[in-house]
Amino acid sequence: MLAVQSASPKEHERWMHEALRAAREAWERDEVPIGTCIVVGDEVVALAGNRTRTDCDPTAHAEIIALREAAARVGNYRLTHAVVYSTIEPCAMCAGALIQARVPLLVYGAADEKAGAVESHFGICDAPHLNHRVEVVKGVLEAECRELMQEFFQRKRSEIRG
Repeated sequence: MLAVQSASPKEHERWMHEALRAAREAWERDEVPIGTCIVVGDEVVALAGNRTRTDCDPTAHAEIIALREAAARVGNYRLTHAVVYSTIEPCAMCAGALIQARVPLLVYGAADEKAGAVESHFGICDAPHLNHRVEVVKGVLEAECRELMQEFFQRKRSEIRG
């Protein structure tokens, strides 16, 4: 179906590094460091980090921002040829948006045991009662994605204590 779906682990890592770059940029804005890269063919059509605090918008998750940017860029809200790379397993809102956008493939780094809605909780991307399923590849650059989040929250807790 898609060239990227059959991509090698190295190709998935290539795009996940882009998502990690966006996550680090989010951290620099004092945002939770989650990044998303959306690829169509061999081209990045959107790259975003979280902006909930920056934009004062509870929906400004990296995935949502990137989906909006990608849809505008390709001229269609249905992203049927896109692959979404996210550093962390998407939440319920973001997983639902992947369904609405008809994204065929999600690649994520680390699971989110608290709020992940793809596999940790809810199983939104392959829920039998929804009219679309999203193929999922998990664990790409998992340690690096998890460590970035852990370090961010360790520093936040130190700031509060210190």
